[in-house]
Amino acid sequence: MTPPHPSADRSVALVTLGCTRNEVDSEELAGRLLAEGWRLVDDAAEADVAVVNTCGFVEQAKKDSIDALLEASDLKGDGGRTQKVVAVGCLAERYGKELADQLPEADAVLGFDSYRDMSTHLQTILAGGHVESHTPGDRRTLLPLTPAKRQEGAGGVALPGHGDHDGDHGDHGDHGDTQGATDGDVRPDLADAGVPTPATGPRVIRARLDGRPWAPLKIASGCDRRCSFCAIPMFRGAFLSRRPADIIAEGRWLAQQGVKELFLVSENSTSYGKDLGDLGLLEKLLPELTAIEGIERVRVSYLQPAEIRPGLLRAMADTPGVVPYYDISFQHASEPLLRSMRRFGSREAFLELLGRVRADAPHAGIRCNVIVGFPGETEADLDELEAFLTEARLDVVGVFGYSDEDGTEAEGYAGKLAPEVVAERLDRFTRLVEELNAQRAEERIGERVVVLVEEIDDEEGTVIGRADFQGPDVDGVTIVHVPEGAPAPQVGDLVPAVVVGTEGIDLVAEPR
Repeated sequence: MTPPHPSADRSVALVTLGCTRNEVDSEELAGRLLAEGWRLVDDAAEADVAVVNTCGFVEQAKKDSIDALLEASDLKGDGGRTQKVVAVGCLAERYGKELADQLPEADAVLGFDSYRDMSTHLQTILAGGHVESHTPGDRRTLLPLTPAKRQEGAGGVALPGHGDHDGDHGDHGDHGDTQGATDGDVRPDLADAGVPTPATGPRVIRARLDGRPWAPLKIASGCDRRCSFCAIPMFRGAFLSRRPADIIAEGRWLAQQGVKELFLVSENSTSYGKDLGDLGLLEKLLPELTAIEGIERVRVSYLQPAEIRPGLLRAMADTPGVVPYYDISFQHASEPLLRSMRRFGSREAFLELLGRVRADAPHAGIRCNVIVGFPGETEADLDELEAFLTEARLDVVGVFGYSDEDGTEAEGYAGKLAPEVVAERLDRFTRLVEELNAQRAEERIGERVVVLVEEIDDEEGTVIGRADFQGPDVDGVTIVHVPEGAPAPQVGDLVPAVVVGTEGIDLVAEPR
């Protein structure tokens, strides 16, 4: 069956779950579909087909993804427009046919390799045809084992969020050169679809799905670490850096869309450049990004403590426009337990690292995630973690209870703790970090901040945004009380203010 070409009355909604990396992937899918003539809608109930970009990170994320697929499927029986539901993203990539067999409500389960041909697949599905569900495999095997050889071998590998990586978008020159990105001139054949694509040089394949004044920008995909609890490398693949010219071109395009803050995302930002022959490439890329006209802030996420280099810390602290925000993946603080996790570090090593961060950036915002209930975790391990969290004065801590992940080393470990023990430890440390993070917020009373406005409550005269040390979505906000009669800021404005109070981890500030 030859699928019909989509027309303006063929609509699609992209429902995104999980992390900001998934948000980038959804916007790339949106750009591809717009270029093929699809109409994007916000509400799945108003779309011919709902594409659910799933998360497969931990057990709760999987459940949330399945619930979203079932909710979208329910729309098909309500007499509305929705005809088909398609699963994509990490859960679909990880489980493929198994998910399709267990969830017949989804009309197709498509992996990353389907993204370039998504328009054709959706047309086939809407026309009543069948698209074979994804067969999972270990994506680490798709790229050469040696990082230096990966760029030349990446042309045929699907890399969501990287745009096209098959050499059809012009000469990039030296992979390590951060110069020469285009300004984002739009190709005529895609302009009418609203997809800006440079006529020469790096292409930008992306369409914004929201009007926020910040946007995630993917700098790499995959991970080479072998943490015993983590399945991400298996379904996201080996680590691969995006070419600097591609990143800069997309950053310029985002600025043209009104973005003020670039949020650099990856599975491991501290590895950026290792496959391009320059582990210091991120330090060189940062000033290129902050120099983009319209960009006020650049934020770096997901730093591995074992890979953080002094040069990167200096660059983050000294480059104007790079915010003092350090998202560091500690996971625990007990050295023996970290070894069991196949990680490095200790309470002393981590506190020394935080001391170096604050020596360069005294007002730094620091966040991390920790896992409790890992197999073999003792009370002594918990005491070490509690001591670290108490001494560290972190702004935000995410606490996760351990659960087995299919195919990971830890799945076969002895010493598993009973679910009720894991739940008790999760509750105990969640309450601890809530108190510690609230105390850290109170320490900021009196600090001068600059708030990026993200939301305005006109009735209350309240402005909601983020200070430079607050990351998006999960790190709290700053609530600015604008005095009556004062000029009202707009979304995207940067408002100087002073912190005068707190509400949990959220800050309360007044313009100054």
